[in-house]
Amino acid sequence: MNEMYDMSIVTHNAGVIGMLAVVFINISMLFLAKDICKYAKKMRVFMPIGAGFIATILFTGAVMMAAKHLDFTIENIIMIVFGTLMIMLEAKRYAKLKHLNLDQENPFEAYRYTAFKILQIEAVMLLAISVWMWL
Repeated sequence: MNEMYDMSIVTHNAGVIGMLAVVFINISMLFLAKDICKYAKKMRVFMPIGAGFIATILFTGAVMMAAKHLDFTIENIIMIVFGTLMIMLEAKRYAKLKHLNLDQENPFEAYRYTAFKILQIEAVMLLAISVWMWL
């Protein structure tokens, strides 16, 4: 049981670091993009990678909770809330891109502002919970 728990911690930490990398890559892709169509194609390929990291984080967290006999601590509850928020924020960001009105005067700038705010929130959440857990 200890081996499973230790492996889950390592995988969980790698998933968090991977998700941080995905958020920062998304930010850079957002600022480097000039054409909305090319950006949307890249995001359709890249968004499942972020979803995979979120799933990895949630799955390894569930394994660790099972190894601890479902001991709900404040840290576990906060991580569950943060995981749910990450899923909701990613869904909101994707929905904004999917339903972007291309007839507007400058549709990509409005999306860029909203997406950057969402990515900032995700980065702050990941960094905050990581610093809290690793200290």
